[in-house]
Amino acid sequence: MNNSQIIDNETGVRVVTVQELEGVRTARFMSFLVDYVIIGILCIPLAIVIGFLGIITLSLGWMLYPFLIPAVALIYVALTLGGPAQATIGMRFMGVSIKRLDGGRVDPFLAVLHSILFWVIHSFAMIIPLFASFFSSKKRLIHDVLLGTYISRD
Repeated sequence: MNNSQIIDNETGVRVVTVQELEGVRTARFMSFLVDYVIIGILCIPLAIVIGFLGIITLSLGWMLYPFLIPAVALIYVALTLGGPAQATIGMRFMGVSIKRLDGGRVDPFLAVLHSILFWVIHSFAMIIPLFASFFSSKKRLIHDVLLGTYISRD
């Protein structure tokens, strides 16, 4: 593929160059792993707090454990992916960021929706949705297509 080639959406507006998509699939996978190690580390002090809360409330506080990881993950995504850098810490480490096709910024709500759609789609269809990136001109996954976003190199 020619490096100067531009990939356009239906409107014909410049969206992304081939250079911006170089190695995006691998970077996405690696950033996912880095982010979930970070989320796991962030959960440790909160799990300890919930543990003490459970002792104080005679085990009622322990009912918060099922909500711990999803809550930490959604707050993490809202603050990082929906923040000024438009990338999680893992994405910044791998040199990629999220962008909208219309050129707008990803707000925290869209970032959280992006994460929820990812987990819902992959919970039902397992690994099959990942193959969508092999057939998408912008290497987008199904939740990217639904939300009008794509991941590119910085």
